[in-house]
Amino acid sequence: MLTRIITLAAALGLVLAVAAGEARAKEPLKIGYSDWPGYTSWEIGKVKGIFKKNGVDVELVWFPVYTDSLTAVNTGQLDGNLQTWSDLMAPLAEGIDLKVVQVLDNSFGNDAIVAKPGIESVKDLKGKTVGTELATVDHFMLLKALAMNGMSEKDIKYVNLTVQDAATAFIAGKIDAAAIWQPWISQIQREGKGKVVFSSADIPGLVPDIVVFHDKVLKERSDDVQAVVKSYFEIVDFIRNHEDEAVAIMAKVVEQPPADYKAFMPGTKFFDLKENLNAFEKRDDASSLYGSGKIIADFLKSADQIKKVPDYAAALEPKYVKALAK
Repeated sequence: MLTRIITLAAALGLVLAVAAGEARAKEPLKIGYSDWPGYTSWEIGKVKGIFKKNGVDVELVWFPVYTDSLTAVNTGQLDGNLQTWSDLMAPLAEGIDLKVVQVLDNSFGNDAIVAKPGIESVKDLKGKTVGTELATVDHFMLLKALAMNGMSEKDIKYVNLTVQDAATAFIAGKIDAAAIWQPWISQIQREGKGKVVFSSADIPGLVPDIVVFHDKVLKERSDDVQAVVKSYFEIVDFIRNHEDEAVAIMAKVVEQPPADYKAFMPGTKFFDLKENLNAFEKRDDASSLYGSGKIIADFLKSADQIKKVPDYAAALEPKYVKALAK
């Protein structure tokens, strides 16, 4: 009799454990996103029912300040995040177990250093006050621009400001130049406040935007992650086939006129399945995440932005993209 009671108790415990696991699986995947075309495009997945159609519940968590999304995912407040490859290097170096499952896009001019009239090149920034946010992708771009011109951060008067604050300070004439992204670049150019002296188009392949998830999420909810990856490719198809409607949805997120937001689209190269497969191939060139990872990590280490070169290759998980190719 005692054995039977123990057996029944064990069975009940198993049922409860399974039920608890199913309940957890039904919780939405919390994914951080912020103001960037490759990120706001995910709103299309929600508005057009793409995530729902593919059987995955996604909760998009908006961050007005991009770096707050990095902090949130690094500290486990999110399941995943939409961010840049370079901004993943620091947490990887600290041992945070995040994995890259997809490439969203490549910045091709939508990140730039803008400078006031009279500054015509990166070399003209010597001795000038330049603002951007420490340890972000645009800080990386600034350091890279300086290095490509035989300079370093010591040659300028660096000011640590959020990207939004750097743009505001530049427009107000408080700093000489700023490393920022859209929509501020276009606003500054429209108002005649300054010009672009360097952009992400000058370092092709080194500013990819990616989808990252915690490794435990991949282990516990692999099917849901697969559905998310599939959904993004459908979002890219929607953008290519219905650009005006797509732009209207994206612009609404950031309260921008669709016509203004459409001007940012050429500077963002959205990656489809074929382009993702190419990016996940092991090569040394910057069009591969392996190649760009080495370039980015080595550079950040040499610039003392990270303590050590992380095992970036181990953070790449191509199986979800490859599964769709089959």
